[in-house]
Amino acid sequence: MTREEIVINHLNAHHIPFAIYHHPEGNTIEEARRWWRDDGSVHCKNLFFRNHKGNRHYLVCFPCDLNLDIHHLEATLKASLLQQGLPSCGKLSFASAERMQRYLGLQPGSVSPFGLINDIDGAVHLFLDARLRQATTLSFHPNDSRGTVVIARTDFERYLTTVRSTYEYIAL
Repeated sequence: MTREEIVINHLNAHHIPFAIYHHPEGNTIEEARRWWRDDGSVHCKNLFFRNHKGNRHYLVCFPCDLNLDIHHLEATLKASLLQQGLPSCGKLSFASAERMQRYLGLQPGSVSPFGLINDIDGAVHLFLDARLRQATTLSFHPNDSRGTVVIARTDFERYLTTVRSTYEYIAL
C-alpha cells in the first residue's frame, strides 16, 4: 500500500471527509505552489525537528507564507513545554531522513501531519501555529508530494484524535 493510500484509508475508516487532487511532484513550497488549486484552503508548511539529545521529536505546522526564525521557534516551544510541566526541547535541529522514516514513515519533501498515522508510539509532538485555528480548510500532502489533501480544520482536528501523537496550537 502506498503512503497516500494509507492516509486515504485512515481518513475513510474514521469517516473523516476530505478532498484530494494530484499534481506533479512538489518537494518544496516553491515547487508545490505551482500546482495548488485556488480553493481557499490554508496551505501548510511542515518541519520535523529533534531536540539536542535526539530523544524528543516535534512536527511544526504553519501557514506556508510564514517564515520562522529557528531561535524564536526554540524559545516558543520551550516556553510551551515548560508551562505544561514537560521537558524543554532545548536546542532544535532538523531531524535526519532516517529519523523521519523511523518516526513518521516519511521521506524528506513529503512531511505532513498525516505521517502521525505511522507514529504508533506517540513519540512526536505536533505544534500547530495558532493562526491555523482560524482557517476553515487546510491543505497538506498525503505523505506524498504528488498530491494535496484539502480538509476542513474541524475534520483535521478529528483526525488528530485518531492518532497517538499529542498536539497543541501555539503562537509562532
